[in-house]
Amino acid sequence: MSARTLPLLFLNLGGEMLYILDQRLRAQSIPGEKARKDEWTDVDRKRVMNDIITTMFNKKFMEELFKPQDLYSKKALRTVYDRLAHASIMRLNQASMDKLYDLMTMAFKYQVLLCPRPRDVLLVTFNHLDAIKDFISDSPGILNQVDETFRRLIETYNCLSDGEFQLIRQTLLIFFQDMHIRVSLFLKDKVQNSNGHFVLPISGPVPWGTEVPGLIRIFNHKGVEVKRAEFTTAGNYFIPQREGSFELYGDRVLKLGTNMYSVTRPVETHMSGSSKTLASQAKENIAPNPLAKEELNFLARLLGGLDIQKPAGGDTGFRLNLFTTDEEEEHAAQTRPEELSYKVINIEATQEPGRRAELSRILGELEVAEPRPGSAEKGEDLLALMDGL
Repeated sequence: MSARTLPLLFLNLGGEMLYILDQRLRAQSIPGEKARKDEWTDVDRKRVMNDIITTMFNKKFMEELFKPQDLYSKKALRTVYDRLAHASIMRLNQASMDKLYDLMTMAFKYQVLLCPRPRDVLLVTFNHLDAIKDFISDSPGILNQVDETFRRLIETYNCLSDGEFQLIRQTLLIFFQDMHIRVSLFLKDKVQNSNGHFVLPISGPVPWGTEVPGLIRIFNHKGVEVKRAEFTTAGNYFIPQREGSFELYGDRVLKLGTNMYSVTRPVETHMSGSSKTLASQAKENIAPNPLAKEELNFLARLLGGLDIQKPAGGDTGFRLNLFTTDEEEEHAAQTRPEELSYKVINIEATQEPGRRAELSRILGELEVAEPRPGSAEKGEDLLALMDGL
């Protein structure tokens, strides 16, 4: 496995999370002059996006993330996104958070599968970062944080060989291989089968630097071409006009990783029978995991300084429901296979002498916004308004 995969996985999944949250918050926003105190406004949406992006691209957090390291379990990584999604005034119940994570992972899995060449995984990442920069275009301070991560990506990955990118792509596919969750958007576009497996196209652009298939060249022992033969292909292939830009600015050409929710349409996830079977087969062994201690240490390094402050006065913040009704959310929580649900891991870092000081040096004190007065009422109103992804 590649030790350079984790930053790409984290940034791309984070980008998909921001796409989904932005789309749902925009759908429910009310103009500020017309909004009651219990309704979402565009100001609330921007605050949520700014808070999450600020936390996501914290400098010391990125420094820790970019250190060469193996991928950790799905549950360990899910914990990171649970803390990240709650780094603002927004609150998600476990069922809604599960659904959000399902959408994130399946979208990025599809993008990795469709990459014409392994190196294009980096272009997918750049597309996500370009879109994130658009979210905070009017916040220069946060924009600088994203640009700094952009430069770190360029410095770290532009020099890697094609073979190293192939290893990164294989590492990503291994991570996603047992995840076959059906997404209605993919089902409607006929790019996903009813069993959750993706349908890969047999036509389209060939990887940059390659030729359209259909010609066989035969060479002699001196390397001179002596014969040609043509064959018919089942697909309609063409050569891309140019390569996507791997710089801070430029045309990425590749559209994978752009915001597929920019056109408002409902997206749902469904668990199929085969998905449950595969999930059961992939269920983690209940015996002690030799990597468990290392995973907890990893989470402590990443999350130790990420203190999510609880709302004062018992308020729960702006509750965001990714289902149509409360009943659907409760039903999803009850029927979801246990092996696919993720529990939040709370790490008490103050029990070890000096541990808190060490984590503070790694991450610094990340400030997390507290809900403003009236946020609880606004969250309750969202339960009736959200028509679900």
